[in-house]
Amino acid sequence: MAIYLIVGIAAGISNGIAGGGTFLTFPSMLALGVPALQANVSSSVGVLPSYVGGMREFRSALAPHWRLVRQLLPACIGGVIVGAGLLLLGSPTTFRAVVPWLIAAGTLLFACGPWITQRIAHWGHHGTRRRALFIGIFVLSIYGGYFGAGLGILLLAVMGLTLTDDMAMLQGLRSALSTVINATAALIFVIRGNLVPEAVSMLLVGTLIGGALGASLIARLSPRTVRLLIVSIGAATAIRLWFS
Repeated sequence: MAIYLIVGIAAGISNGIAGGGTFLTFPSMLALGVPALQANVSSSVGVLPSYVGGMREFRSALAPHWRLVRQLLPACIGGVIVGAGLLLLGSPTTFRAVVPWLIAAGTLLFACGPWITQRIAHWGHHGTRRRALFIGIFVLSIYGGYFGAGLGILLLAVMGLTLTDDMAMLQGLRSALSTVINATAALIFVIRGNLVPEAVSMLLVGTLIGGALGASLIARLSPRTVRLLIVSIGAATAIRLWFS
């Protein structure tokens, strides 16, 4: 129980900064003898509170964009249903094999986001970017319902390419969309059952504490520092998966 609590706090801090908390909770549960599928669904439920701190910390930056969040709800919920269905009805082996590549690609996109955005500023119309945003969020929601580790990094990558480079706004949107995606997946997994109750209960407490700490920390850092932290977390996450 103590290990789950400590891991939950660490995962919450990671999610409060950029995401990747599942890469702490999932391997920890495997190391404690929890079967992979149970570890995956229990972790998805347990990390949900870690995004609450981010929404609170960036509420002023997020306030003008609630309409966009509402517009993205169908893409988020629909994608999660597809992803959770693939997880519960199929084998995660194949998808798990490509997860490091997804994280690495998302991290690279986010690192190059300002440069790419500047280069493509005159390519296409605003509507083209909006379509790319909705399609990207739907695809990432499928990923979030299936495995979800590093989802925050990938969300920041997609939004950094299709929206502005306002870091506070991107972090607020990331927290809001992550909450929707994780809450939908958690609801499905709770209904289905097969959770580890003691792990989930301790992770819920730990990630709530850690999420608030991480969001509080990131709000006090410069956008350049935040981008460097996010890229570092993404690179470390991909490398960890490649060698694990």
